[in-house]
Amino acid sequence: MNAILLAVVGLAAFAIGYGVYSRFVATTIYRLDPNFKTPSHELEDGVDYVPTNRFVLWGHHFTSVAGAAPIVGPAIAVIWGWLPAFLWVVLGTIFFAGVHDFGALWASVRNRARSVGALTEDIVGKRARSLFMIVIFLVLLMVNAVFAIVIANLFVDFPSSVAPTWIVIAVALVVGYLLYRRGVGLLWPSVGALVVLYLFLGVGQVLPISLPDGVFGLAPNGLWVIVLFTYAFIASLLPVWLLLQPRDYVNGLQLFIGLGILYLAILLANPTVVAPAINPNPPTDVPPLVPLLFVTIACGAISGFHGLVASGTTSKQLDKETDARFVGYLGSSGEGALALATVIACTAGFASLGDWEGVYSSFAAGGASTFVQGGAAIINQGLGIPTAFAATLLSVMVVLFAATTMDTGVRLQRYIIQEWGTIYNLPVLGKGWVATGLAVAACVALAFGAGEGGGTGGLVIWPLFGATNQLLAGLTLLVITVFLRKLGRPTIYTLLPMVFLVVMTVMALFIQLGTFWQQQNWLLVSMGTLILIAAIWVSLESFSAFYRARQGATQPGD
Repeated sequence: MNAILLAVVGLAAFAIGYGVYSRFVATTIYRLDPNFKTPSHELEDGVDYVPTNRFVLWGHHFTSVAGAAPIVGPAIAVIWGWLPAFLWVVLGTIFFAGVHDFGALWASVRNRARSVGALTEDIVGKRARSLFMIVIFLVLLMVNAVFAIVIANLFVDFPSSVAPTWIVIAVALVVGYLLYRRGVGLLWPSVGALVVLYLFLGVGQVLPISLPDGVFGLAPNGLWVIVLFTYAFIASLLPVWLLLQPRDYVNGLQLFIGLGILYLAILLANPTVVAPAINPNPPTDVPPLVPLLFVTIACGAISGFHGLVASGTTSKQLDKETDARFVGYLGSSGEGALALATVIACTAGFASLGDWEGVYSSFAAGGASTFVQGGAAIINQGLGIPTAFAATLLSVMVVLFAATTMDTGVRLQRYIIQEWGTIYNLPVLGKGWVATGLAVAACVALAFGAGEGGGTGGLVIWPLFGATNQLLAGLTLLVITVFLRKLGRPTIYTLLPMVFLVVMTVMALFIQLGTFWQQQNWLLVSMGTLILIAAIWVSLESFSAFYRARQGATQPGD
């Protein structure tokens, strides 16, 4: 199989999906209104509610949802062969992720930018809301704890990535100041930011930064985890225009360039996909393709975390309701393009089938490093860029996106804790620094209190992330479906993806619970059981609300 054909077919499908299907969804199902007053204007406070240029907001949204997961998931899933991964990435992005992300953003905007967990109370009921928000908080806890150690490990393994990663913070502060306080246009701040970033790629190679061992009794990995969460605490309390938006925007530009370089290299190198379409002899530890494919590739096809970002931070910054299609649907398409590039890099970035099989010798063998290795080889072959520099470019890209996801994740945890304060009449939880402190403390407690210590505890519950994340996506689609039903809108376009996703993920979770039981991993058994019970309960209540919903009901501003 020629890699160019996969790239052309996949990218063309994404373009058609955005140009045709998303337009149909926008006009027929969600019925966007250019005159609707969005929460960013109605509740504008200069901190969280800020009307934002749609291109800047797209950058924030895209980089928040496009963390390491759309790289790690496909890089693992190609062990079943390139065809299942390719089909799920392409079809999942068009018919599942686009509708889900777009819908979560639209529903939140129509409900004063409330998170999907909070608005579940109005759409489904109080019990469903309480259980849903527990699932949401657990997903965020997993994401933040694990991404912190992923970044820490990359800093230790690739100290040349430290300087470029941290310089982005300073660059973002300058960009935010220029855009929002000086009224400068996007062009020159964008160019300047990219120049500084790529200069520091070279600086990082010349001046790698490593932390000493034994500080506070911690290994460098654990010390980096503390540093990262200290930064996340501060960043979560800053106005979104000052750091979060411009940093995500700069990272979005960097990803565009990185993806452009990789796809151009594919075009020029014309590599051959050496991996089989369907792997006839996968390693013995590889689980069944169905249903595990659909939870292994989450981000890059559909991800519940996207709904949290869309309804948590993005909805508070949407300038016009009609921007929701561009930000929500096109954001998922961009992540699909990243996942597609990962599939190609991990199946065509090897000299032979034997080399590929040598890497994919077990289910745990694939991952971000495989993407970096395969992608760097293709870039070297197609563009002549030294493999070491190409690997640094791709590894920094992974770190930056994991970091932006973590930034947004901690902020979303703050929102949820503050919502709990409102729901249960606990005013102290409404204070930003208190809610953020509790969120960070929970993540640090997980990172250091589980597993073997040293900040690696988040990895203990990571096996549950895929299934939990997809259950969250299914439940979000279910809430959107009930909302559409109450408005008298067509529901089939959200109902069918929801049913498929819930069935696949519940099956996968049962398989995983059996594995955890055999391993006597009681932490994962307990958490998995709690998540499964909560998901089933929310589903039953949502289906009940769906059938009770009065056709043709409208809401203010509809």
